[in-house]
Amino acid sequence: MKLVQCSHGGKDHLGLLSADESTVKLLTDPNLPNSAVRLLQLGPRQHVLEILKAAEATANAVPLSEVKLLAPITSPDKVLCIGMNYVDHCAEQNMPVPTEPVVFNKFPSCIVGPSDAIGLPSAVTSQLDWEVELVVVIGQKCRDVSPEQADDYIFGYTVAHDVSARDWQLRRNGGQWLVGKAMDTFCPLGPCITTADSLDPANLSLWCRVNGETQQQGSTAQLVFDCRQVVSHLSRSGITLLPGDVILTGTPPGVGVFRKPPVFLKHGDVVECGVEGIGTITNKVVAV
Repeated sequence: MKLVQCSHGGKDHLGLLSADESTVKLLTDPNLPNSAVRLLQLGPRQHVLEILKAAEATANAVPLSEVKLLAPITSPDKVLCIGMNYVDHCAEQNMPVPTEPVVFNKFPSCIVGPSDAIGLPSAVTSQLDWEVELVVVIGQKCRDVSPEQADDYIFGYTVAHDVSARDWQLRRNGGQWLVGKAMDTFCPLGPCITTADSLDPANLSLWCRVNGETQQQGSTAQLVFDCRQVVSHLSRSGITLLPGDVILTGTPPGVGVFRKPPVFLKHGDVVECGVEGIGTITNKVVAV
């Protein structure tokens, strides 16, 4: 299943995106929440899948062109991120491979939809960079679980663009990671959540194109810590993961800051980030 949040006819709905992404089945059952976070709060993954299958039976399919896809998760409790999590991304920085996950965060308010603009606050940063990432969506309350147990707590996966202001992240006052990663609009998500029963995250291709030119091309087979390990590590770090929490799992090589010379995004650039089995988000950079 590919779960979406969307707007149609002036109302927000949950929906199911068709495999060819041509239609959306609008889940209009009045007993069903219109928020993915509230849906996931109803119970474990299998229970939620059963609810969705029942709602699908009475859903009305409409062309994708008639709806606006929103971010598939909005207002989660946490947006957690893993840095330096691809072997080849470590290599392009001449940095050692981490021995445990490097964790940072964004704010939930950073999240925007799969076609929304990315704001470039040109008075604040001149080094806006791209990062495509596979995202884990937590399905139920999770604390102190093993990697082998982690699958039970993953509802599904989506795509993120981990937008980064490198001058803040790497240089301002010794490196301001939070500000550099958490400015407004710095977390486009979408286009859907592909449920965990439909996707094996172990060897997925992922890519980033800027103005039609491929900048990143990688595989989740290069992850230092896979999705299960990341969920387990966070759950054993004194952090309780809640339904709807999202975890950005890291980016492959090809980011702009480590090119010679470095390359950064500018007003008018169009960035496409995609992951096999999930889809592609397309966001335009707009000076603000």
